[in-house]
Amino acid sequence: MSLFRKSPQFISVSLSRLAWVRFLHEPLGIGSLIFIGMICVTAILGYLITPDKTPFANQQFLELGLKKPGFKVDILYIPGTDPPQHTGWLHRMLMGEKNSATPVPVGSYRVYRDTLYYRIYSEPGSVLPAESRIAAKGLILPRTKTFWLGTDRFGRDYLSQLIIGARISLSVGFISVFISLLIGISLGAIAGYFRGLADNLIMWFINVVWSIPTLLLVIAITFALGKGFWQVFVAVGLTMWVDVARMVRGQVMGLREKEFVEAGHALGFSDSRIIIRHILPNVMAAVIVISAANFASAILLEAGLSFLGLGVQPPVPSWGSMIKENYGYIILDYAYLAILPGIAIMLLVLAFMLMGNSLRDALDVKTRE
Repeated sequence: MSLFRKSPQFISVSLSRLAWVRFLHEPLGIGSLIFIGMICVTAILGYLITPDKTPFANQQFLELGLKKPGFKVDILYIPGTDPPQHTGWLHRMLMGEKNSATPVPVGSYRVYRDTLYYRIYSEPGSVLPAESRIAAKGLILPRTKTFWLGTDRFGRDYLSQLIIGARISLSVGFISVFISLLIGISLGAIAGYFRGLADNLIMWFINVVWSIPTLLLVIAITFALGKGFWQVFVAVGLTMWVDVARMVRGQVMGLREKEFVEAGHALGFSDSRIIIRHILPNVMAAVIVISAANFASAILLEAGLSFLGLGVQPPVPSWGSMIKENYGYIILDYAYLAILPGIAIMLLVLAFMLMGNSLRDALDVKTRE
């Protein structure tokens, strides 16, 4: 009896170590994992590394609309009447912080005695705006700001928009996959283990959901729940559990006939304990692989919804909404405004697909070197 209890754990540890060794020998898988890790770290740091640290990177300079990458301008920060609010680094990292001073792009400035004279930035060749003045005492002189990827039509820093937009894609992937795993594993395990009426009802429900096109189902759920940040997560997650449920059901149907399940029944274990502690751990390898594919699908669905205007709403930036806002510039000199977020989506989806393929090869015990 002690051999029965110890051997499954020993075999599981050995297989997991072997899988990691095999995965480390997959260059595409390791490269994809490193790339995904870099994107995750960048998205987590968020406002700590973005040039624009305001909430949603939504600081607008209408005078600086559609500037090319590398554009530089002097910014004058005019102190406000309200005292500056001091927040912790965690709050700044997650939520950003509002400017305590009003930033103003200036084309020229001069200091005479105790007064700073400046002109608001204007396009070269246009009529110069009237000169304004402000007391120079205690005022910090204008500082040069560089827009490394230029600005959009509202004058927002495009690099900051891309970085904060990565949060949306990764958040949709994580939360949607979690919802799909929670529903899919539960229904698939119940259907595959108990069979009979439970299996028939669950399979009927799976087939009904399976027959509806995914994008149409997501749009229908979005209309029912409303537009918004969290609604997109729920809508995408509620449409991705079908693949997980079908896969888990097939795996559980094969495992329920194994000797260790019969031994569990002989020892008086409950059905829930057998499913959770003995059957599902043997299904996790396939679940991990399908989760990587679902992660990529969730990113594409969110981008599609945002492009259609059904995803996250302004001022929250997302890669899909950035493509929607700037696709009209593709035929102009500002095509990069739509191409850059498209490339970001393509690379992230490709990375998850390559990592999923590498995990499948590493976890497949039937393959040989």
